[in-house]
Amino acid sequence: MSDAFLHTALVTGGSRGIGRCVAETLAARGLQVFFTYVSKQAEAEAVVDNITAAGGKARAYRLNVSDSAAVSAFFLDAVKDKVHLSLLVNNAGITKDSFLLRMKDEDFNAVIDVNLKGAFLCLREAAKIMTKQRCGRIVNISSVVGQMGNAGQANYCAAKAGLIGLTKSAARELAGRGVTVNAVAPGFIETDMTVSLPESIRTQYLEHIPLKSFGTAQHVADAVAFLGSDNAAYITGQVIAVNGGLYC
Repeated sequence: MSDAFLHTALVTGGSRGIGRCVAETLAARGLQVFFTYVSKQAEAEAVVDNITAAGGKARAYRLNVSDSAAVSAFFLDAVKDKVHLSLLVNNAGITKDSFLLRMKDEDFNAVIDVNLKGAFLCLREAAKIMTKQRCGRIVNISSVVGQMGNAGQANYCAAKAGLIGLTKSAARELAGRGVTVNAVAPGFIETDMTVSLPESIRTQYLEHIPLKSFGTAQHVADAVAFLGSDNAAYITGQVIAVNGGLYC
């Protein structure tokens, strides 16, 4: 079958962590997966190999999502008229944590550029394609800290909160062409960072989670897969919190 007939998902920042789990989950559900990475080619190739070994189809592309010209060129060269773009997952993100009074301008700008502007640039290009198709799903990966704030992460929280506003505005603009736009806001998810936390800190975090456990990347990936499916056809402009009931 030609790639042009394959329903394809594009996952930004798909070589590790939540993005990798999302890519592998979508591939297991029958989508061809394109994903982007920035620097670690070996990690990206490992994801492609895992998906291929499981019977799926995947391709990895090096892309700086904050570079407008590069994003436009990527969509033109790899996506437009090459595949049926069914789903965009804006997951690419970085952190440059520091307390507000010490945060450097360049660190604030870098996080906004990748986490928020990058999502906007990819969403804009995907929307051009999906509105012509008159169908498509877009899922932005926000965060619980975009809803509640977090000391030492003013830049990251601002970007993740901005993604929620971007999601709601895009949902209103694109609904008439059959394109849904939603966000997933993960809570405390098991990562290399949370595993290495002192037990006292982990216990303190868990006290605020009604389910008394951290989430997993798979929990997030399953929510993304649902929002990207036909089962979520009547859901748009929403923020799905995957946080163990943190706001119960």
